[in-house]
Amino acid sequence: MSFDLELAGRRALVTAGTKGIGAATVALFRELGARTLTTARARPDHVPAEWFVAADLTTAAGCDAVVKAVEERLGGVDVLVHVLGGSSAPAGGFAALNDDAWLDEFRLNLFPAVRLDRALLPGMLERGSGVVVHVTSIQNRLPLPESTTAYAAAKAALSTYSKSLSKEAAPRGVRVVRVSPGWVETEASVALTERLAEQAGVDLEGGRRIIMDSLGGIPLGRPAQPAEVANLIAFLASPRAASITGTEYVIDGGTVPVA
Repeated sequence: MSFDLELAGRRALVTAGTKGIGAATVALFRELGARTLTTARARPDHVPAEWFVAADLTTAAGCDAVVKAVEERLGGVDVLVHVLGGSSAPAGGFAALNDDAWLDEFRLNLFPAVRLDRALLPGMLERGSGVVVHVTSIQNRLPLPESTTAYAAAKAALSTYSKSLSKEAAPRGVRVVRVSPGWVETEASVALTERLAEQAGVDLEGGRRIIMDSLGGIPLGRPAQPAEVANLIAFLASPRAASITGTEYVIDGGTVPVA
């Protein structure tokens, strides 16, 4: 029996597709035959210009530029994957977070998805088909008070928005799902591991242990790889998951304790 995900020919937009989870998702989608466009602030040399849009999605103008490129190059989308996210907030708990820090977290982790959905979802609804994938984070349930309060709150807002959108879109043929990663070993994560290891005077594995301990442990004993998250995204975006909508899929090696 074939397990073809039937993504060949589908039109897809994947945000933040030059590194980490986004890059892995773009690579997999293109391998599976999807016509995939991606975006980031700047194009790395290894990313072909014909399927890239340079834009700052934390701004309305940046989102408008991506929407225009999608319409011109793809004529709309069948799959929209929101990978963009991250945090630049200072450590130090709630008292270290001023209004600008809070706004920056929401500008990066919530507003780009809201703006792109608002522009591109109507075409899906008109056709009566499509999939939107919001990449959230286990931080929305497991925030780290010292360093991720604002990021976790923004991701929680994204999750709630996504759930509401799924209820509105599902009756009109469009599925909306969430993927909630834990610690994923991206380029940025490796750099953090190396920095923590150097500060603590331990080797790289010791640095990884510091991060896992800060999360309360990872029963699987390791972080996820970007390709593993991309595999989940591709399945959920495919017709193989045609009855799945409105739900959040955690991929965290068992980090979040559940009953």
